[in-house]
Amino acid sequence: MTIVGFMALLLQNPLLVEGLRLAQFDQFQRWHPRPYTPVDVRVVDIDEASLKAFGQWPWPRSRIAEMVDVLSSHGASAIVFDVLFSEPDRAQCNGDGDSQLAAMLVDKPVVLGATAYPLPLQDSPSPQHQPPSTAAKMVLPYRIVQAGAASPENWLHQFADVVRPLPILESAAAGVGMLNPSSDFDGIVRRIPLLVQQDDQIMPSLSAEALRVVQGKSAHNYLLKTVEGGVEEVRIGKFSVPTTPQGEVWLHFTDYQPTRILSASHVLNQTLDYRQVEGKIVLIGSSAAGLMDLRPSPLGYAMPGVVLHAMALEQILNQQHLERPLWAAALEILVLAVGCAVVGWLGLMRPVRQTGLVTVGLLLLLGTGAWFAFFSAHWLLDAINPMLAVVLIFVLTTSIRYWLVERQRRWLREAFARYVSPNRVQYLIDHPEQLHLGSKRQECSFVFTDLAGFTPLMEQNDPAQITALLNEYLESLLVIAFKYDATLDRFVGDAVALLFSAPVTQPDHRQRALNCAIEMDAFATAYAHRQQAQGIPWGMTRIGVHCGEVLVGNFGGKTIFDYRALGDPINVTARLESANKALGTRICVSQAILEGCEPIATRPIGCLLLKGKNNTLPVSTLESTLDPLACCPVEDYQNIMQCLQGSVAATPNEIKKKLERLSRHYPHDPLIQLHHQRIQQGALDDRVILSAP
Repeated sequence: MTIVGFMALLLQNPLLVEGLRLAQFDQFQRWHPRPYTPVDVRVVDIDEASLKAFGQWPWPRSRIAEMVDVLSSHGASAIVFDVLFSEPDRAQCNGDGDSQLAAMLVDKPVVLGATAYPLPLQDSPSPQHQPPSTAAKMVLPYRIVQAGAASPENWLHQFADVVRPLPILESAAAGVGMLNPSSDFDGIVRRIPLLVQQDDQIMPSLSAEALRVVQGKSAHNYLLKTVEGGVEEVRIGKFSVPTTPQGEVWLHFTDYQPTRILSASHVLNQTLDYRQVEGKIVLIGSSAAGLMDLRPSPLGYAMPGVVLHAMALEQILNQQHLERPLWAAALEILVLAVGCAVVGWLGLMRPVRQTGLVTVGLLLLLGTGAWFAFFSAHWLLDAINPMLAVVLIFVLTTSIRYWLVERQRRWLREAFARYVSPNRVQYLIDHPEQLHLGSKRQECSFVFTDLAGFTPLMEQNDPAQITALLNEYLESLLVIAFKYDATLDRFVGDAVALLFSAPVTQPDHRQRALNCAIEMDAFATAYAHRQQAQGIPWGMTRIGVHCGEVLVGNFGGKTIFDYRALGDPINVTARLESANKALGTRICVSQAILEGCEPIATRPIGCLLLKGKNNTLPVSTLESTLDPLACCPVEDYQNIMQCLQGSVAATPNEIKKKLERLSRHYPHDPLIQLHHQRIQQGALDDRVILSAP
């Protein structure tokens, strides 16, 4: 079951699993960045020196046009802007700057940038400031062709809105691409999408569009090859690019390469060597911190967004693809299952030293295999999560084996303890003379528990399953009981009866009983919620706590005798447990118990008159067992109880009105509803008469 759980966890891919996997991939990239191979891609950086020389951004469109003219005249094969021109030129209000730039773009291989906004979260309020939107769809200079059974729309990143360049610029440009990279939950950029989708329109990224435009007339289409698991490959002209199921390219990062980057100031001053841009794809962006285009990378430092697109183009042009194959997840699950099974079997059957050596060897094999796959084949395979699963299985199985060995050594004592409470076992070991018939009077405390609705639960469900759950439930209750040195008086089906201050006298038996009841209630409530969440209608546990003088000793005959307590307080405790059903509470604690305990937040129920009794018994419940959202405030409840007890003067009509108001405001408060019903039936005090046994 543990191995199946690990496999399910790997399939579900929660953030913890994904975070560990990405951390391993990042470490591999830091150990082995992609060796930089010079390729026809350059970045023109609007850096701090450029801003100092030509003024703060945004620059006039006439200056952008000048940059395009210089790069084009020096033979750039494509000019790609990692810049958004969605607003009119601020430097020239009459629009001449935009017209001048548009005229410069005509018949040149220029790609402009657009940006997309993600879909809003479901049920989230609409933002007060919507991103600037363009109502008309793009007029696309290419076609999207699909090959494969699966629809790419089910896998590509979906966006709510796209902000495009000014129409005058867009119509003059050779292409428009999305600027957005793919950030993971930790904010780090590891992938660049080649294609994204808004509504029913598929659009390329800046990198993909640059690759299409630079190939000219030979690249008119984007061909998407899909499989059942998602997008497998995108073909752009003569280039076939393996992708993630979401149509993304994994980036294999390089260290900082100064030869890749040219300063925009050199372009505008025309001081650059034309050979640096001739025949090159030139991407224009900014590394200036004030322009907010720095993205966290796996290498541990931020990179300009334009450099990420440049690296994506370099990988495609060099055919140096970093991949996480579609079969990777299946292989990782298989490795996890086999590795855990081997270590688990050895951990249970063989000595710890042998198992440890095999585990270390397996961990080395997994880590080395994943590193070799990355280094030689550029595959991203997750080794860290299978390795952690193997380590956990090793710890679990060796712990179980150690426990089994230790259990054999303690077999005799533990076997005896299965029939007698552990404190009784130790007492008989210390006082063997007590193994005789007889009893004595002694003040003791008692805790009785019962599981609501257990009989129909057994009738309506698989008895074997419910029996297993019941054994787990009772075992946990006994663990708590023995923690407080309670003596098990008896089991009655799903009910448990505990005795405190016998056989060993416990001066604080009231406090022990109360603390034990509180912890049992916390466990039983959580256990019921867990089972209910799995569709099993497990009931809540009712608990009664009381104390008094009883006869304690060995009863029976000379052949077999039973150690137990006899007396009226035991019957009263059992009835307090049953009273919870009528009162709507989980714990009923008598005042006799509370008087011997440290102060604790309680809510008095009233003076209960149990069936067959002549005297009432002051009883309370614990605030910690009540739902604070359903119950009335403590002050209001104390006030109404003081009125019922006569310690605060109030007429019957005033009491009735107070209870009616509280009953309306807190319809799910069981004690308010109890007293409201009593007052309506003519009661004028806190005397609660119970007809149930």
